[in-house]
Amino acid sequence: MPKILVVDDEQIVRLSCERALVPKGYEVLQADHAQAGLEVLGREKVDLVLTDLKMPGMDGLEFLKQVKDSWPEVVVVMITGYQTIDTAVKSIKLGAYDYINKPFTPAQLNDVVGRALNNLEP
Repeated sequence: MPKILVVDDEQIVRLSCERALVPKGYEVLQADHAQAGLEVLGREKVDLVLTDLKMPGMDGLEFLKQVKDSWPEVVVVMITGYQTIDTAVKSIKLGAYDYINKPFTPAQLNDVVGRALNNLEP
């Protein structure tokens, strides 16, 4: 069962992701800020991280950089309500697999997660 970590300061987003992903057979872990997400990654084997771009403290781009530096095998998908071309390019250059815009539907989320995880298959 793939393990997904959702890092977002908005509880509603974390719960929405959990509600969309658990029925598809994913185990979902949650963190309400980037530092907590790093702590989870330090103790759990995670296959994919969904992270918000705008968070208090460490933002999503810095979090992405730290994840890729320490756990390069972990797939990262950015979640953003502030989509710009510049941000998308920076995310991809830093190693994000993809990004999804808020608000998103469960089908959109499952599509992005499914593609990201299928990309890991040998």
